[in-house]
Amino acid sequence: MKKTIKIGIVGVGNIGSVHLNTIITNQIEGGTLGGLCDIDKEKLSALKEKHPQIPVFEKYEDLINSGIDAVIIATPHYLHPTIAEYAIERGVHVLTEKPFGVFTKGGKQLCQKAEDKGVVFGIMLNQRVNKLYTLAKKLIDKGEIGKIQRNVWIITNWYRTQQYYESDSWRGSYTGEGGGVLLNQAPHNLDLWQWLCGMPKTIYAVCKNGKYHNISVEDEATIIAEYENGATGTFITTTGDKYGTNRLEISGECGSILLEKGKLILQRDGQKLRTFRDKEYNGHKEIIKDFVNAIVKGKELIAPATEGLKSLEISNCAYLSSYKGEVVALPIDENEFLSFLEEMQKKEHPVSKKDTEKPLNDTYKRKWNTNW
Repeated sequence: MKKTIKIGIVGVGNIGSVHLNTIITNQIEGGTLGGLCDIDKEKLSALKEKHPQIPVFEKYEDLINSGIDAVIIATPHYLHPTIAEYAIERGVHVLTEKPFGVFTKGGKQLCQKAEDKGVVFGIMLNQRVNKLYTLAKKLIDKGEIGKIQRNVWIITNWYRTQQYYESDSWRGSYTGEGGGVLLNQAPHNLDLWQWLCGMPKTIYAVCKNGKYHNISVEDEATIIAEYENGATGTFITTTGDKYGTNRLEISGECGSILLEKGKLILQRDGQKLRTFRDKEYNGHKEIIKDFVNAIVKGKELIAPATEGLKSLEISNCAYLSSYKGEVVALPIDENEFLSFLEEMQKKEHPVSKKDTEKPLNDTYKRKWNTNW
């Protein structure tokens, strides 16, 4: 196996540019930048001028066939599985941004295809390297709080302005984005939720479309989950709360874990409270490093693509539950969800795009600041 992996990036927008900078500044041992791809010709021209040594492409097929070993996919959601499949079929390793896609149908087969071809297939679930959440995982797995009985996650500090939704043509619609806060902002939280507490047996959800913004998709969602062991969970999120909260409480038979404001507080029967504080980390960089190590050294991924399917199934179930006004059991009926999605695409109105060349206000600039 090569010791240096040539990595291409498809989609050099907000997050794709972050990955570009991480790789080109030699922060990924064993990885080098092998090419860039974007459909925006002006952006490509600027990239070529800034990085003349890096090949640039308009079509992802040309990048994937250019001799790269691996590709990072940072495009709008619908394209994630399409590009991943094209790369996997050609033996190119794949790291896709979250979510896995817009719907789960075909996802398991794609993961199996990657395994059959010996292709590493990962997903950018970068919060899995957050030290507090990895500690929570270890404590739960060791039985420190006993069997989980209840969990509540209020994650309402994903505030976005109307300008955010007007900044890209694919945002804020079922046709372009496939969903709202559950599919764009909260997949990290949904992943951690199931990683720590397990996959629900049933879901009941209320998703409010365009409650705070002029968009077709949900900008507020409340999910109530029930688990096989009788435990219950609540997940509340929105992009409409300017003064949001991030508080996860997990209650077990003999203790509890609270994560809030960069702290983990462990409480156990008959013991004093124990507090653990957050440590600095760069989640995106760590996941790319882990991806390269999986290719070069055969290490198990922190965030394999199969895990991305789990959080996607939860959001799909939430949409279907809210639409039907009833409890939905997992695993989801994939064909029923596709019918729902097609109907929503037909009914929606496009987000009105305004002049995004004007100076961005401070609130917009802070849109990525989420207090984990």
